[in-house]
Amino acid sequence: MSLPARLLLARGKTTAAQHVAARHLDHTFEKLASAHLPLVAAAPLVDALRASPAEPLALPDLARRLPLRLHRRGALHFLRLFPRVFDLRAPLPLSLSLTAPAAELLAVAASPAAAAHTLHCLLAMSSSRSLPLRAVFRVWRELALPDDFEVSVVADHPHLFHLVPNPTEPNTHILHLVADPATEEFTPAVEKTRPEKHAFKLQFPPGFRLTKEYRKKVKEWQQLPYIGPYEVSIQKGVGSKRVSKMARKKMEKRAVGIAHEFLSLTVEKMVEVEKFSQFRKWFGIEVNVRDVFLDHPGIFYLSAKGKRHTVFLREAYDRGKLIEPNDVSEARRKLVELMLLRRRGLGNANSNANMASCASVDVRDDTSDLQEEEI
Repeated sequence: MSLPARLLLARGKTTAAQHVAARHLDHTFEKLASAHLPLVAAAPLVDALRASPAEPLALPDLARRLPLRLHRRGALHFLRLFPRVFDLRAPLPLSLSLTAPAAELLAVAASPAAAAHTLHCLLAMSSSRSLPLRAVFRVWRELALPDDFEVSVVADHPHLFHLVPNPTEPNTHILHLVADPATEEFTPAVEKTRPEKHAFKLQFPPGFRLTKEYRKKVKEWQQLPYIGPYEVSIQKGVGSKRVSKMARKKMEKRAVGIAHEFLSLTVEKMVEVEKFSQFRKWFGIEVNVRDVFLDHPGIFYLSAKGKRHTVFLREAYDRGKLIEPNDVSEARRKLVELMLLRRRGLGNANSNANMASCASVDVRDDTSDLQEEEI
C-alpha cells in the first residue's frame, strides 16, 4: 500500500495505520523482525522456566500460572516446534524444562558493573532523574540487565540508585538516580558516528526515493541545533499555541536524539515502540514517538511484523547483522537460530512425550501461526 506524497506531508489527513503502511519496506529488517517473533512470543514462558531451573515444571501448573496462548494450534504444538529450546518429558502429566544449550545461552547477561552503567545512563536521560521501576522491568532483556537486577544492580549500588514507593500509585516503586550530576560525563553514542555538528548518520533503505525537495529538508534538519539526551531541557508543551514551528522541530530532533541514545543502550539496538513509549513523559518527549521513527527512515526502521511495532537503529546494522556484537547479543542470535531450526534434522524429537492423538509437526509452519498478542 502506498500513499501520495501530498498525504504524507499533510499528517492530519492520514491515520496512524496509514502512516505505518505507507513506510518504505526494508526486507532485511523485516526478515530480522520475523526471526525474533517466536522468541518474543515465548518470553513469559522462558522466564517461568528460568525461575525454576532445578526441576521441570508440569504443564498443568504452567497453564495455571501463564496464559499459554502461544500458537493458533495450541501451546503444546508450539512447544513441539522448538525441541532444541523446550524439553518435553513424559509420563503424563507432561513436564517442561529448557534444554541445556538454551539455558546456557539465556544465562548470558551483562555484568553488574556494566548493567549499573546502562541503568545510570537511562536514568540520566530522565528530566527528573527517576523512572518507574515497572517501566525498567519491561525492558530488562533489551538492556541486558541481570534477572535479579533489583538486587544485584540497584541494591548493590546505593551510591547511584535509590528505590522508593510511588506516592501516586500503590504497590509500585520509583527508581531515583542519586549520583551527583557534576561527576557525570556521558557522551551520546551519536557522537561516534556524527558526520558533522548536530547531524545524524543517515542510511536510507534500498530503493528509497530521495527527491530534490526531500534532500533539502533533510539537510536543513541535519543542521538544526538541539538539546542532547543528557542535557537539561525546559520546553513549553507541544500543545501550546505559543510554540513556534522551529520550536516543534527542535522538540522532534531532541526526541530523535533520545531515541537514538536509548536504542544504543539496548543490546540488540532494537526495542518495541510500545515499550519505549512508556518512557515518553519521563524523558520529556513532547511529540508522538511512532511518528518520530516513521519520519526519519534514514536513522530508524519500524517493522510491524506480528502486529508489534519494533524499531531498529539503522547505523548499528550491516546486512542484517550487528556491526559491534557482544557476548549477550551473540547469545541472543544463537538462541534465535536454535528456534529457527525448529525440528529440522532431529527426526521424531521428544517422541517419548508425544501422545498418539497428536499429529506430526510440519516444519514449514509459518510465524503467522504464532499468537500475536502479548502474553
